[in-house]
Amino acid sequence: MDQLSIPHERLYTTGEGDACRLARQAAKSGEDVRIYACGGDGTLNEVVNGAAGFPNAAITCVPKGTGNDFLKIFGPHYRALFYDLEALAVGPQTPFDLMDCNGKLGLDVVCAGVDARIAADVHRYKDWRFLSGKGAYIVSLVENILFKGINRPMKVKMGDLDWQGDAAILCICNGRHYGGGFMPVADAMPDDGVLDTLLVPKVSLFTFARLVGKYAQGLYKNYPQLIRDYHGQCITYSSTQTITTVVDGEVMRDTSFTVRLSEKKVNFFYPQGAHW
Repeated sequence: MDQLSIPHERLYTTGEGDACRLARQAAKSGEDVRIYACGGDGTLNEVVNGAAGFPNAAITCVPKGTGNDFLKIFGPHYRALFYDLEALAVGPQTPFDLMDCNGKLGLDVVCAGVDARIAADVHRYKDWRFLSGKGAYIVSLVENILFKGINRPMKVKMGDLDWQGDAAILCICNGRHYGGGFMPVADAMPDDGVLDTLLVPKVSLFTFARLVGKYAQGLYKNYPQLIRDYHGQCITYSSTQTITTVVDGEVMRDTSFTVRLSEKKVNFFYPQGAHW
């Protein structure tokens, strides 16, 4: 933040929840405030939850984290764009939609299938000294795909579809990117009032391996027999088993979830000329 010439205050987090608390404290002052979340998607998610619904507050993200999936919506050069703190300081802002997942707000993606379990289990391995971040992801992927199995029982209600069975993937998008390289809905927009949802019912290991690359590229419309899509404002899902759900990198576990378009929005600021 030394690059920022305008008056500013630096605040440091020491544990989980600090970024949310500090953002809410700044927003509740009533003064116009711009909050820079310096970190990854988890830090940004905390700041979102702290500043949401305050019209005087706007947030952005300086990509200092290992994962900055939401910012990828601004294109391949997002890091250079969002490292320019001076350009950010004078840049425009716009209200972005938010997803409400059992009370937890998300800006980017909610996932609840094997992809969520892989993401959640990465945390178990990332501190192993002999594993890189990518290595931890590969170990988690192998564990969940080959040993724990892809599919889990689930009931899903989205629009007119009332579905029950084994499911491989359930992904709800307000943004476009998650999991480091997945873009399941390429035309998802964070300001259109629509949650773009994809459901992949039970698939074999062979079909999953064949399909996952296409899914990651946002080609779901080419596979209507394998991928169900819904574009609306509310999705519910439940199971007799505990469901692992990941909201912008933050892990939740329960047997029933409702994800809906939140009444709250969050103001997001970005460099002039950047677009999504």
